[in-house]
Amino acid sequence: MTTELVKIKPKPEGLDKPYVGKIIKTMSKVNVAVYRWTGGFLGSKWRVGSAFPWGIPVLLLTTTGRKSGQPRTSPLIFIEDGENVIIVASQGGLPKDPLWYKNLQATPECEVQIKRRKRKMLARTTSSEERERLWPKLVSHYPDFASYATWTDRVIPVVILEPARD
Repeated sequence: MTTELVKIKPKPEGLDKPYVGKIIKTMSKVNVAVYRWTGGFLGSKWRVGSAFPWGIPVLLLTTTGRKSGQPRTSPLIFIEDGENVIIVASQGGLPKDPLWYKNLQATPECEVQIKRRKRKMLARTTSSEERERLWPKLVSHYPDFASYATWTDRVIPVVILEPARD
């Protein structure tokens, strides 16, 4: 499926309101707690929007807070590309990049948990060529990404997580 074949949804009214970010943050904290508590048995599927009702996989990304230096964990939709993991800094089409993305820009070393499996990874933002190759795959996986891209003026970053080499 290419982005041309995806039905673009209109931007929801109120998406830019301050409370939206707070709702996302609260729901993310709940998702992380449940995911960790159950080893991914619960919380490892996103069943909202175009992922309803079957769901698509979710991982836990742990970054280092760029200001606090403390670990910060976010549940994110992902695809695998060989041994790499691909994530999208869409934040539901909000106007600003998510904090986890800013954390990765400051400190690219991170940890990914998929179900019970944890891996150390290194993050980097895709080049324009890489993004062009990966974006259709991401939209095919979760068509709402195409809508999110129309709801914001920013280019939504695509991030490649590569296994850390010891």
